[in-house]
Amino acid sequence: MQAIYFDHAATTQVLPEAAQAALTAMREEYGNPSSQYALGKRAAQALAAHREAVAQALGCRAGEVYFTSGGTEGDNWAVSLAAHLGRHRGKHIITTAVEHAAVLEPCKALESQGYQVTYLTPGPDGRVRLADLEAALRPDTVLVSMMLVNNETGAVQPVGEAAQVLKARRSAALLHTDAIQGFLKLPFTPKALGVDLLTVSGHKIGAMKGSGALYIRSGLRAVPLIRGGGQEGGLRSGTEPTPQIAALAAACTLGKARLEEHQDYLTGLKAYALEAFRREVPGLVVVAEGQAPHICAISLPGYPSQVVVRWLSDQGFCLSAGSACHRGQASHVYAAMGLSKPVRDGMLRVSFGPENTRDQVDQLAAALRGAVENLLPAGR
Repeated sequence: MQAIYFDHAATTQVLPEAAQAALTAMREEYGNPSSQYALGKRAAQALAAHREAVAQALGCRAGEVYFTSGGTEGDNWAVSLAAHLGRHRGKHIITTAVEHAAVLEPCKALESQGYQVTYLTPGPDGRVRLADLEAALRPDTVLVSMMLVNNETGAVQPVGEAAQVLKARRSAALLHTDAIQGFLKLPFTPKALGVDLLTVSGHKIGAMKGSGALYIRSGLRAVPLIRGGGQEGGLRSGTEPTPQIAALAAACTLGKARLEEHQDYLTGLKAYALEAFRREVPGLVVVAEGQAPHICAISLPGYPSQVVVRWLSDQGFCLSAGSACHRGQASHVYAAMGLSKPVRDGMLRVSFGPENTRDQVDQLAAALRGAVENLLPAGR
């Protein structure tokens, strides 16, 4: 049975072009970019071209792109770097209660080192309020970290507006955004957002797992994350994983070219899906339509989400109860939104990709109705 995949916020299938780019890097242009013979020099030239491709997709300079092993590393690096650069000015950080664990856990670690962290809570739509940011901002604030698109609700956070708040208050705090779910889903550039640090991940856009990048604004005096041979401008030493980077660059090039087309298609598909869910599934609650085109959050109150996810899997559907990183644990995002326990316990995340169709959406709506008809509610 061919699975119908509705969990693109968790990961994506590697694009054929990205897979071919990785294969070429592994089998043909496999030299070490630091080597001085011809094969190594060709690898170094390819690496420079890949960096330029990622920069073009981001809308920044190639020298502002630093390759990482993925979103978690990029987020950790951004938080620790901002804390280090601001260490003489203060020990206060502002983030949101709905960030990915890759931001929340480094912030908690800094709390154990004497930092104070303010966690902004969202409204019912999953978005934080600028007024809360303004109220939380202090002279000793060194970092504001606010994700661009929430990975569980699709809510688009006011990152650009937050930058304007910092500017108006003449705050020296650095602004970081985890843009992993927004990259090549929404049009933006780091400069337009006004951010100093920005994280992206490869496996969310059709590249390989183990790839990503951190944008570091020109002018920031970054310190090395990993010391050694001096790769990545001396900030992240270690032989570059050229296959992953090649695949990332290929996916970025394709994603940039198809951004408008995919955004329009996914926006229409999600609207069609939400209408179908409301019409076909008794008791279903649309918790968050999400401003991003590819993610929405729904609930079957009274039906434990993990049971529903397993039941749907048996019917051939892949979707989740929230972030894959929760591994079945309760979502801090849904808790922060103040949802009732029955709604929270029945949460499902549906995330779309360009290959999804309306026919597949109709099949999912029928399967959700089948779950209601065939599963016993909790407590029965």
